[in-house]
Amino acid sequence: MVARTYTVAFEGVEARTVEVQCALAAGMPSFAIVGLPDKAVSEARDRVRAALAALSIALPMRRITVNLSPADLPKEGSHFDLPIAIALLAAIEVVPREEVEGLVSIGELALDGRIVPVVGALPAAMAAAAEDRALMCPKPCGAEAAWVAATQVFAPATLTEALRHLTGQQPLDPARPGEVETPPTVRDLRDVKGQERAKRALEIAAAGRHHLFMAGPPGSGKSMLAARLPGILPPLSALEALETSMVHSLSGLLSEGGISRNRPFREPHHTASMAAMIGGGRGARPGEVSLAHNGVLFMDEFPEFPRPVLETLRQPIETGEVVVARANAHLRYPCRFLLVAAANPCRCGYLGDPARACARVPQCGEEYLGRISGPLMDRFDLRIEVPAVDWRDLDLPAAGDSSATVAARVAAARAIQTRRFADHPQIRVNAEAEGVVLDEIAAPDAEGRELLGKVAARFGLTARGYHRVLRTARTIADLEGADQVRAPHLAEAVSYRLTFAAAR
Repeated sequence: MVARTYTVAFEGVEARTVEVQCALAAGMPSFAIVGLPDKAVSEARDRVRAALAALSIALPMRRITVNLSPADLPKEGSHFDLPIAIALLAAIEVVPREEVEGLVSIGELALDGRIVPVVGALPAAMAAAAEDRALMCPKPCGAEAAWVAATQVFAPATLTEALRHLTGQQPLDPARPGEVETPPTVRDLRDVKGQERAKRALEIAAAGRHHLFMAGPPGSGKSMLAARLPGILPPLSALEALETSMVHSLSGLLSEGGISRNRPFREPHHTASMAAMIGGGRGARPGEVSLAHNGVLFMDEFPEFPRPVLETLRQPIETGEVVVARANAHLRYPCRFLLVAAANPCRCGYLGDPARACARVPQCGEEYLGRISGPLMDRFDLRIEVPAVDWRDLDLPAAGDSSATVAARVAAARAIQTRRFADHPQIRVNAEAEGVVLDEIAAPDAEGRELLGKVAARFGLTARGYHRVLRTARTIADLEGADQVRAPHLAEAVSYRLTFAAAR
């Protein structure tokens, strides 16, 4: 008779159910794993054999066959160890077969019987809940998986504990969800001297998730401003935290026994490869754009990134997801991020300084910033110049609003958007509004429509640019608490879009 239990195989952020079948047959003693396993899964037989020996359980002198169904689905990773061991224990009647048939399990086995943490506990819990089964995972992964309240999560530390639970000798208590408590940030917007226009742009970007481009000489505070953006963003909602943690779980970034409500802040180096940024590599893992889902992706020295990497950002910015194509599958990862890009005005960085600029002005700046294509630059809602700060201004006392004050305004604007898009679950912030929805929420008054028409005719706004101005103006109106988009809101939105373009 065949013993059955269940586990999962990962495709993007989704976990597909895999049936683990174990059968014993007469013949020469052997232990075979079939069903398109990779090297790590094939090696599971040696880890399972050693772990059972540590429990003083001897394998029968028979032919053991473990099948991972569906057989045409590639199986990758060491998390198949625990389900294979459980199926084998059911086949030799150490544990009841009816108990393991209602169980999804993941976990790597150490040679002494310990259950080692693995990635993907949160997606596995989602798959178990969809199949109305319980989940068994390593103890360090229990707090993470328990966020899925629709299923029971049991988290044994060793194979002995799992065995006692399945036989009813010592049932485990269900795991409880854990939340990582992070200390409050000490980075405050008041630390940035001057740059009031940049601070305002940062507030607008945070309120509506508008992409921001900053250009300025070295030391003007571009990185300092970007580092303070997480301090003014609202915490993740329960749904956003679950979505973000699904990606982080697959990448092995949830290592503190739970998930965090802080928005991710990713700042890849400009030498990052295409696979590191977009996703791919061995196992087609999520890239930086997906790890920044519902958070901030800060790309310093933006023109220094390889041109193919920059151009690949265009589709994820528009659609909010990235597709990693493979010969046997197309894996989709979410990537709704706030892109903040920073660049020097030229290679040497001192284009606007008459005392330090090179002899190749203005060609130096045009060539350097020309590495950023027009279609990609068109996707930035806010473009600002960050001027150099005079050293005398550094001795002045801190001025402007603190991060807490700005964060309160941003939270109020986000609350307005949450109510506005309550009937549109696919839209969460103003930056995602389009079509009829955008026409409804951002229709300007007569004066504003006349102003926008003149700007579009004078500066040749593209259709994308026209709509992005409307979205930005809607966010500015939300920060003010206005019901309708008016001419002053549009004027400010247009200024952020055209100032840098005119300077170029």
